[in-house]
Amino acid sequence: MEKQPTYTEAYNELQSIVKKMENADISVDELTKNIERALQLIRICKEKLGKTEEEVNKIMS
Repeated sequence: MEKQPTYTEAYNELQSIVKKMENADISVDELTKNIERALQLIRICKEKLGKTEEEVNKIMS
């Protein structure tokens, strides 16, 4: 089982994928693979942010 990246690692990898797409530095063959990975990274970031928000709300209550 692959280790889940930290929020920062996921965010940085996502930024790298976006930069490749913006610079058209990606082949059509790689595009689908990169989009799928980007979706995974977005889910990871959202999950980690959601957990952090819950913890902050508990502390603030």
